[in-house]
Amino acid sequence: MYHLLLSLALVILAYVSAVLDVESDVDMANFTLEDVESNIVRCPDQAAAQKMIDVINEVRVRGESCGGVVTCVVRSSPKGLGNPVFDELEAELAKAMLSLPATKGFEIGSGFQGARMTGSQHNDPFYMEDGKVRTKTNRSGGIQGGISNGEDIVIKVAFKPTSTIGIKQRTVTREGE
Repeated sequence: MYHLLLSLALVILAYVSAVLDVESDVDMANFTLEDVESNIVRCPDQAAAQKMIDVINEVRVRGESCGGVVTCVVRSSPKGLGNPVFDELEAELAKAMLSLPATKGFEIGSGFQGARMTGSQHNDPFYMEDGKVRTKTNRSGGIQGGISNGEDIVIKVAFKPTSTIGIKQRTVTREGE
């Protein structure tokens, strides 16, 4: 599988999309690695990046920590990766991402927002473009029925704030006190 993926023209990019209540607004189809690497928080939205830096510094000087969200997009994903029953592509991605330390949430496509929609609102109509079958909104995040559909694969991973902070906390000693 590794050699197959190397032969594809995949572009995989990830960036910090949220820190505390600061969220970015990124054009998923057009941001570049250079955009991501242009600042210390790795957010291609420069205005949001500066707000993230500011909020991180505000929290840090108080001895606190903060969590965040990383968004990853896989561009030029081929159709047909995955399996419809066992080894579904989104299940494999979720397993990999939730295995990272401090991970507390995983979304693909519309994610938790999709739970707030009706079926007709969430349905993603197919259409033809340049001889290819496409979807209008990509609410499925590039995966339908456990198999990649050729659209960009879009996932989000939430990370909790670190519990090791510079503020005195309540705990229990080895002696049970």
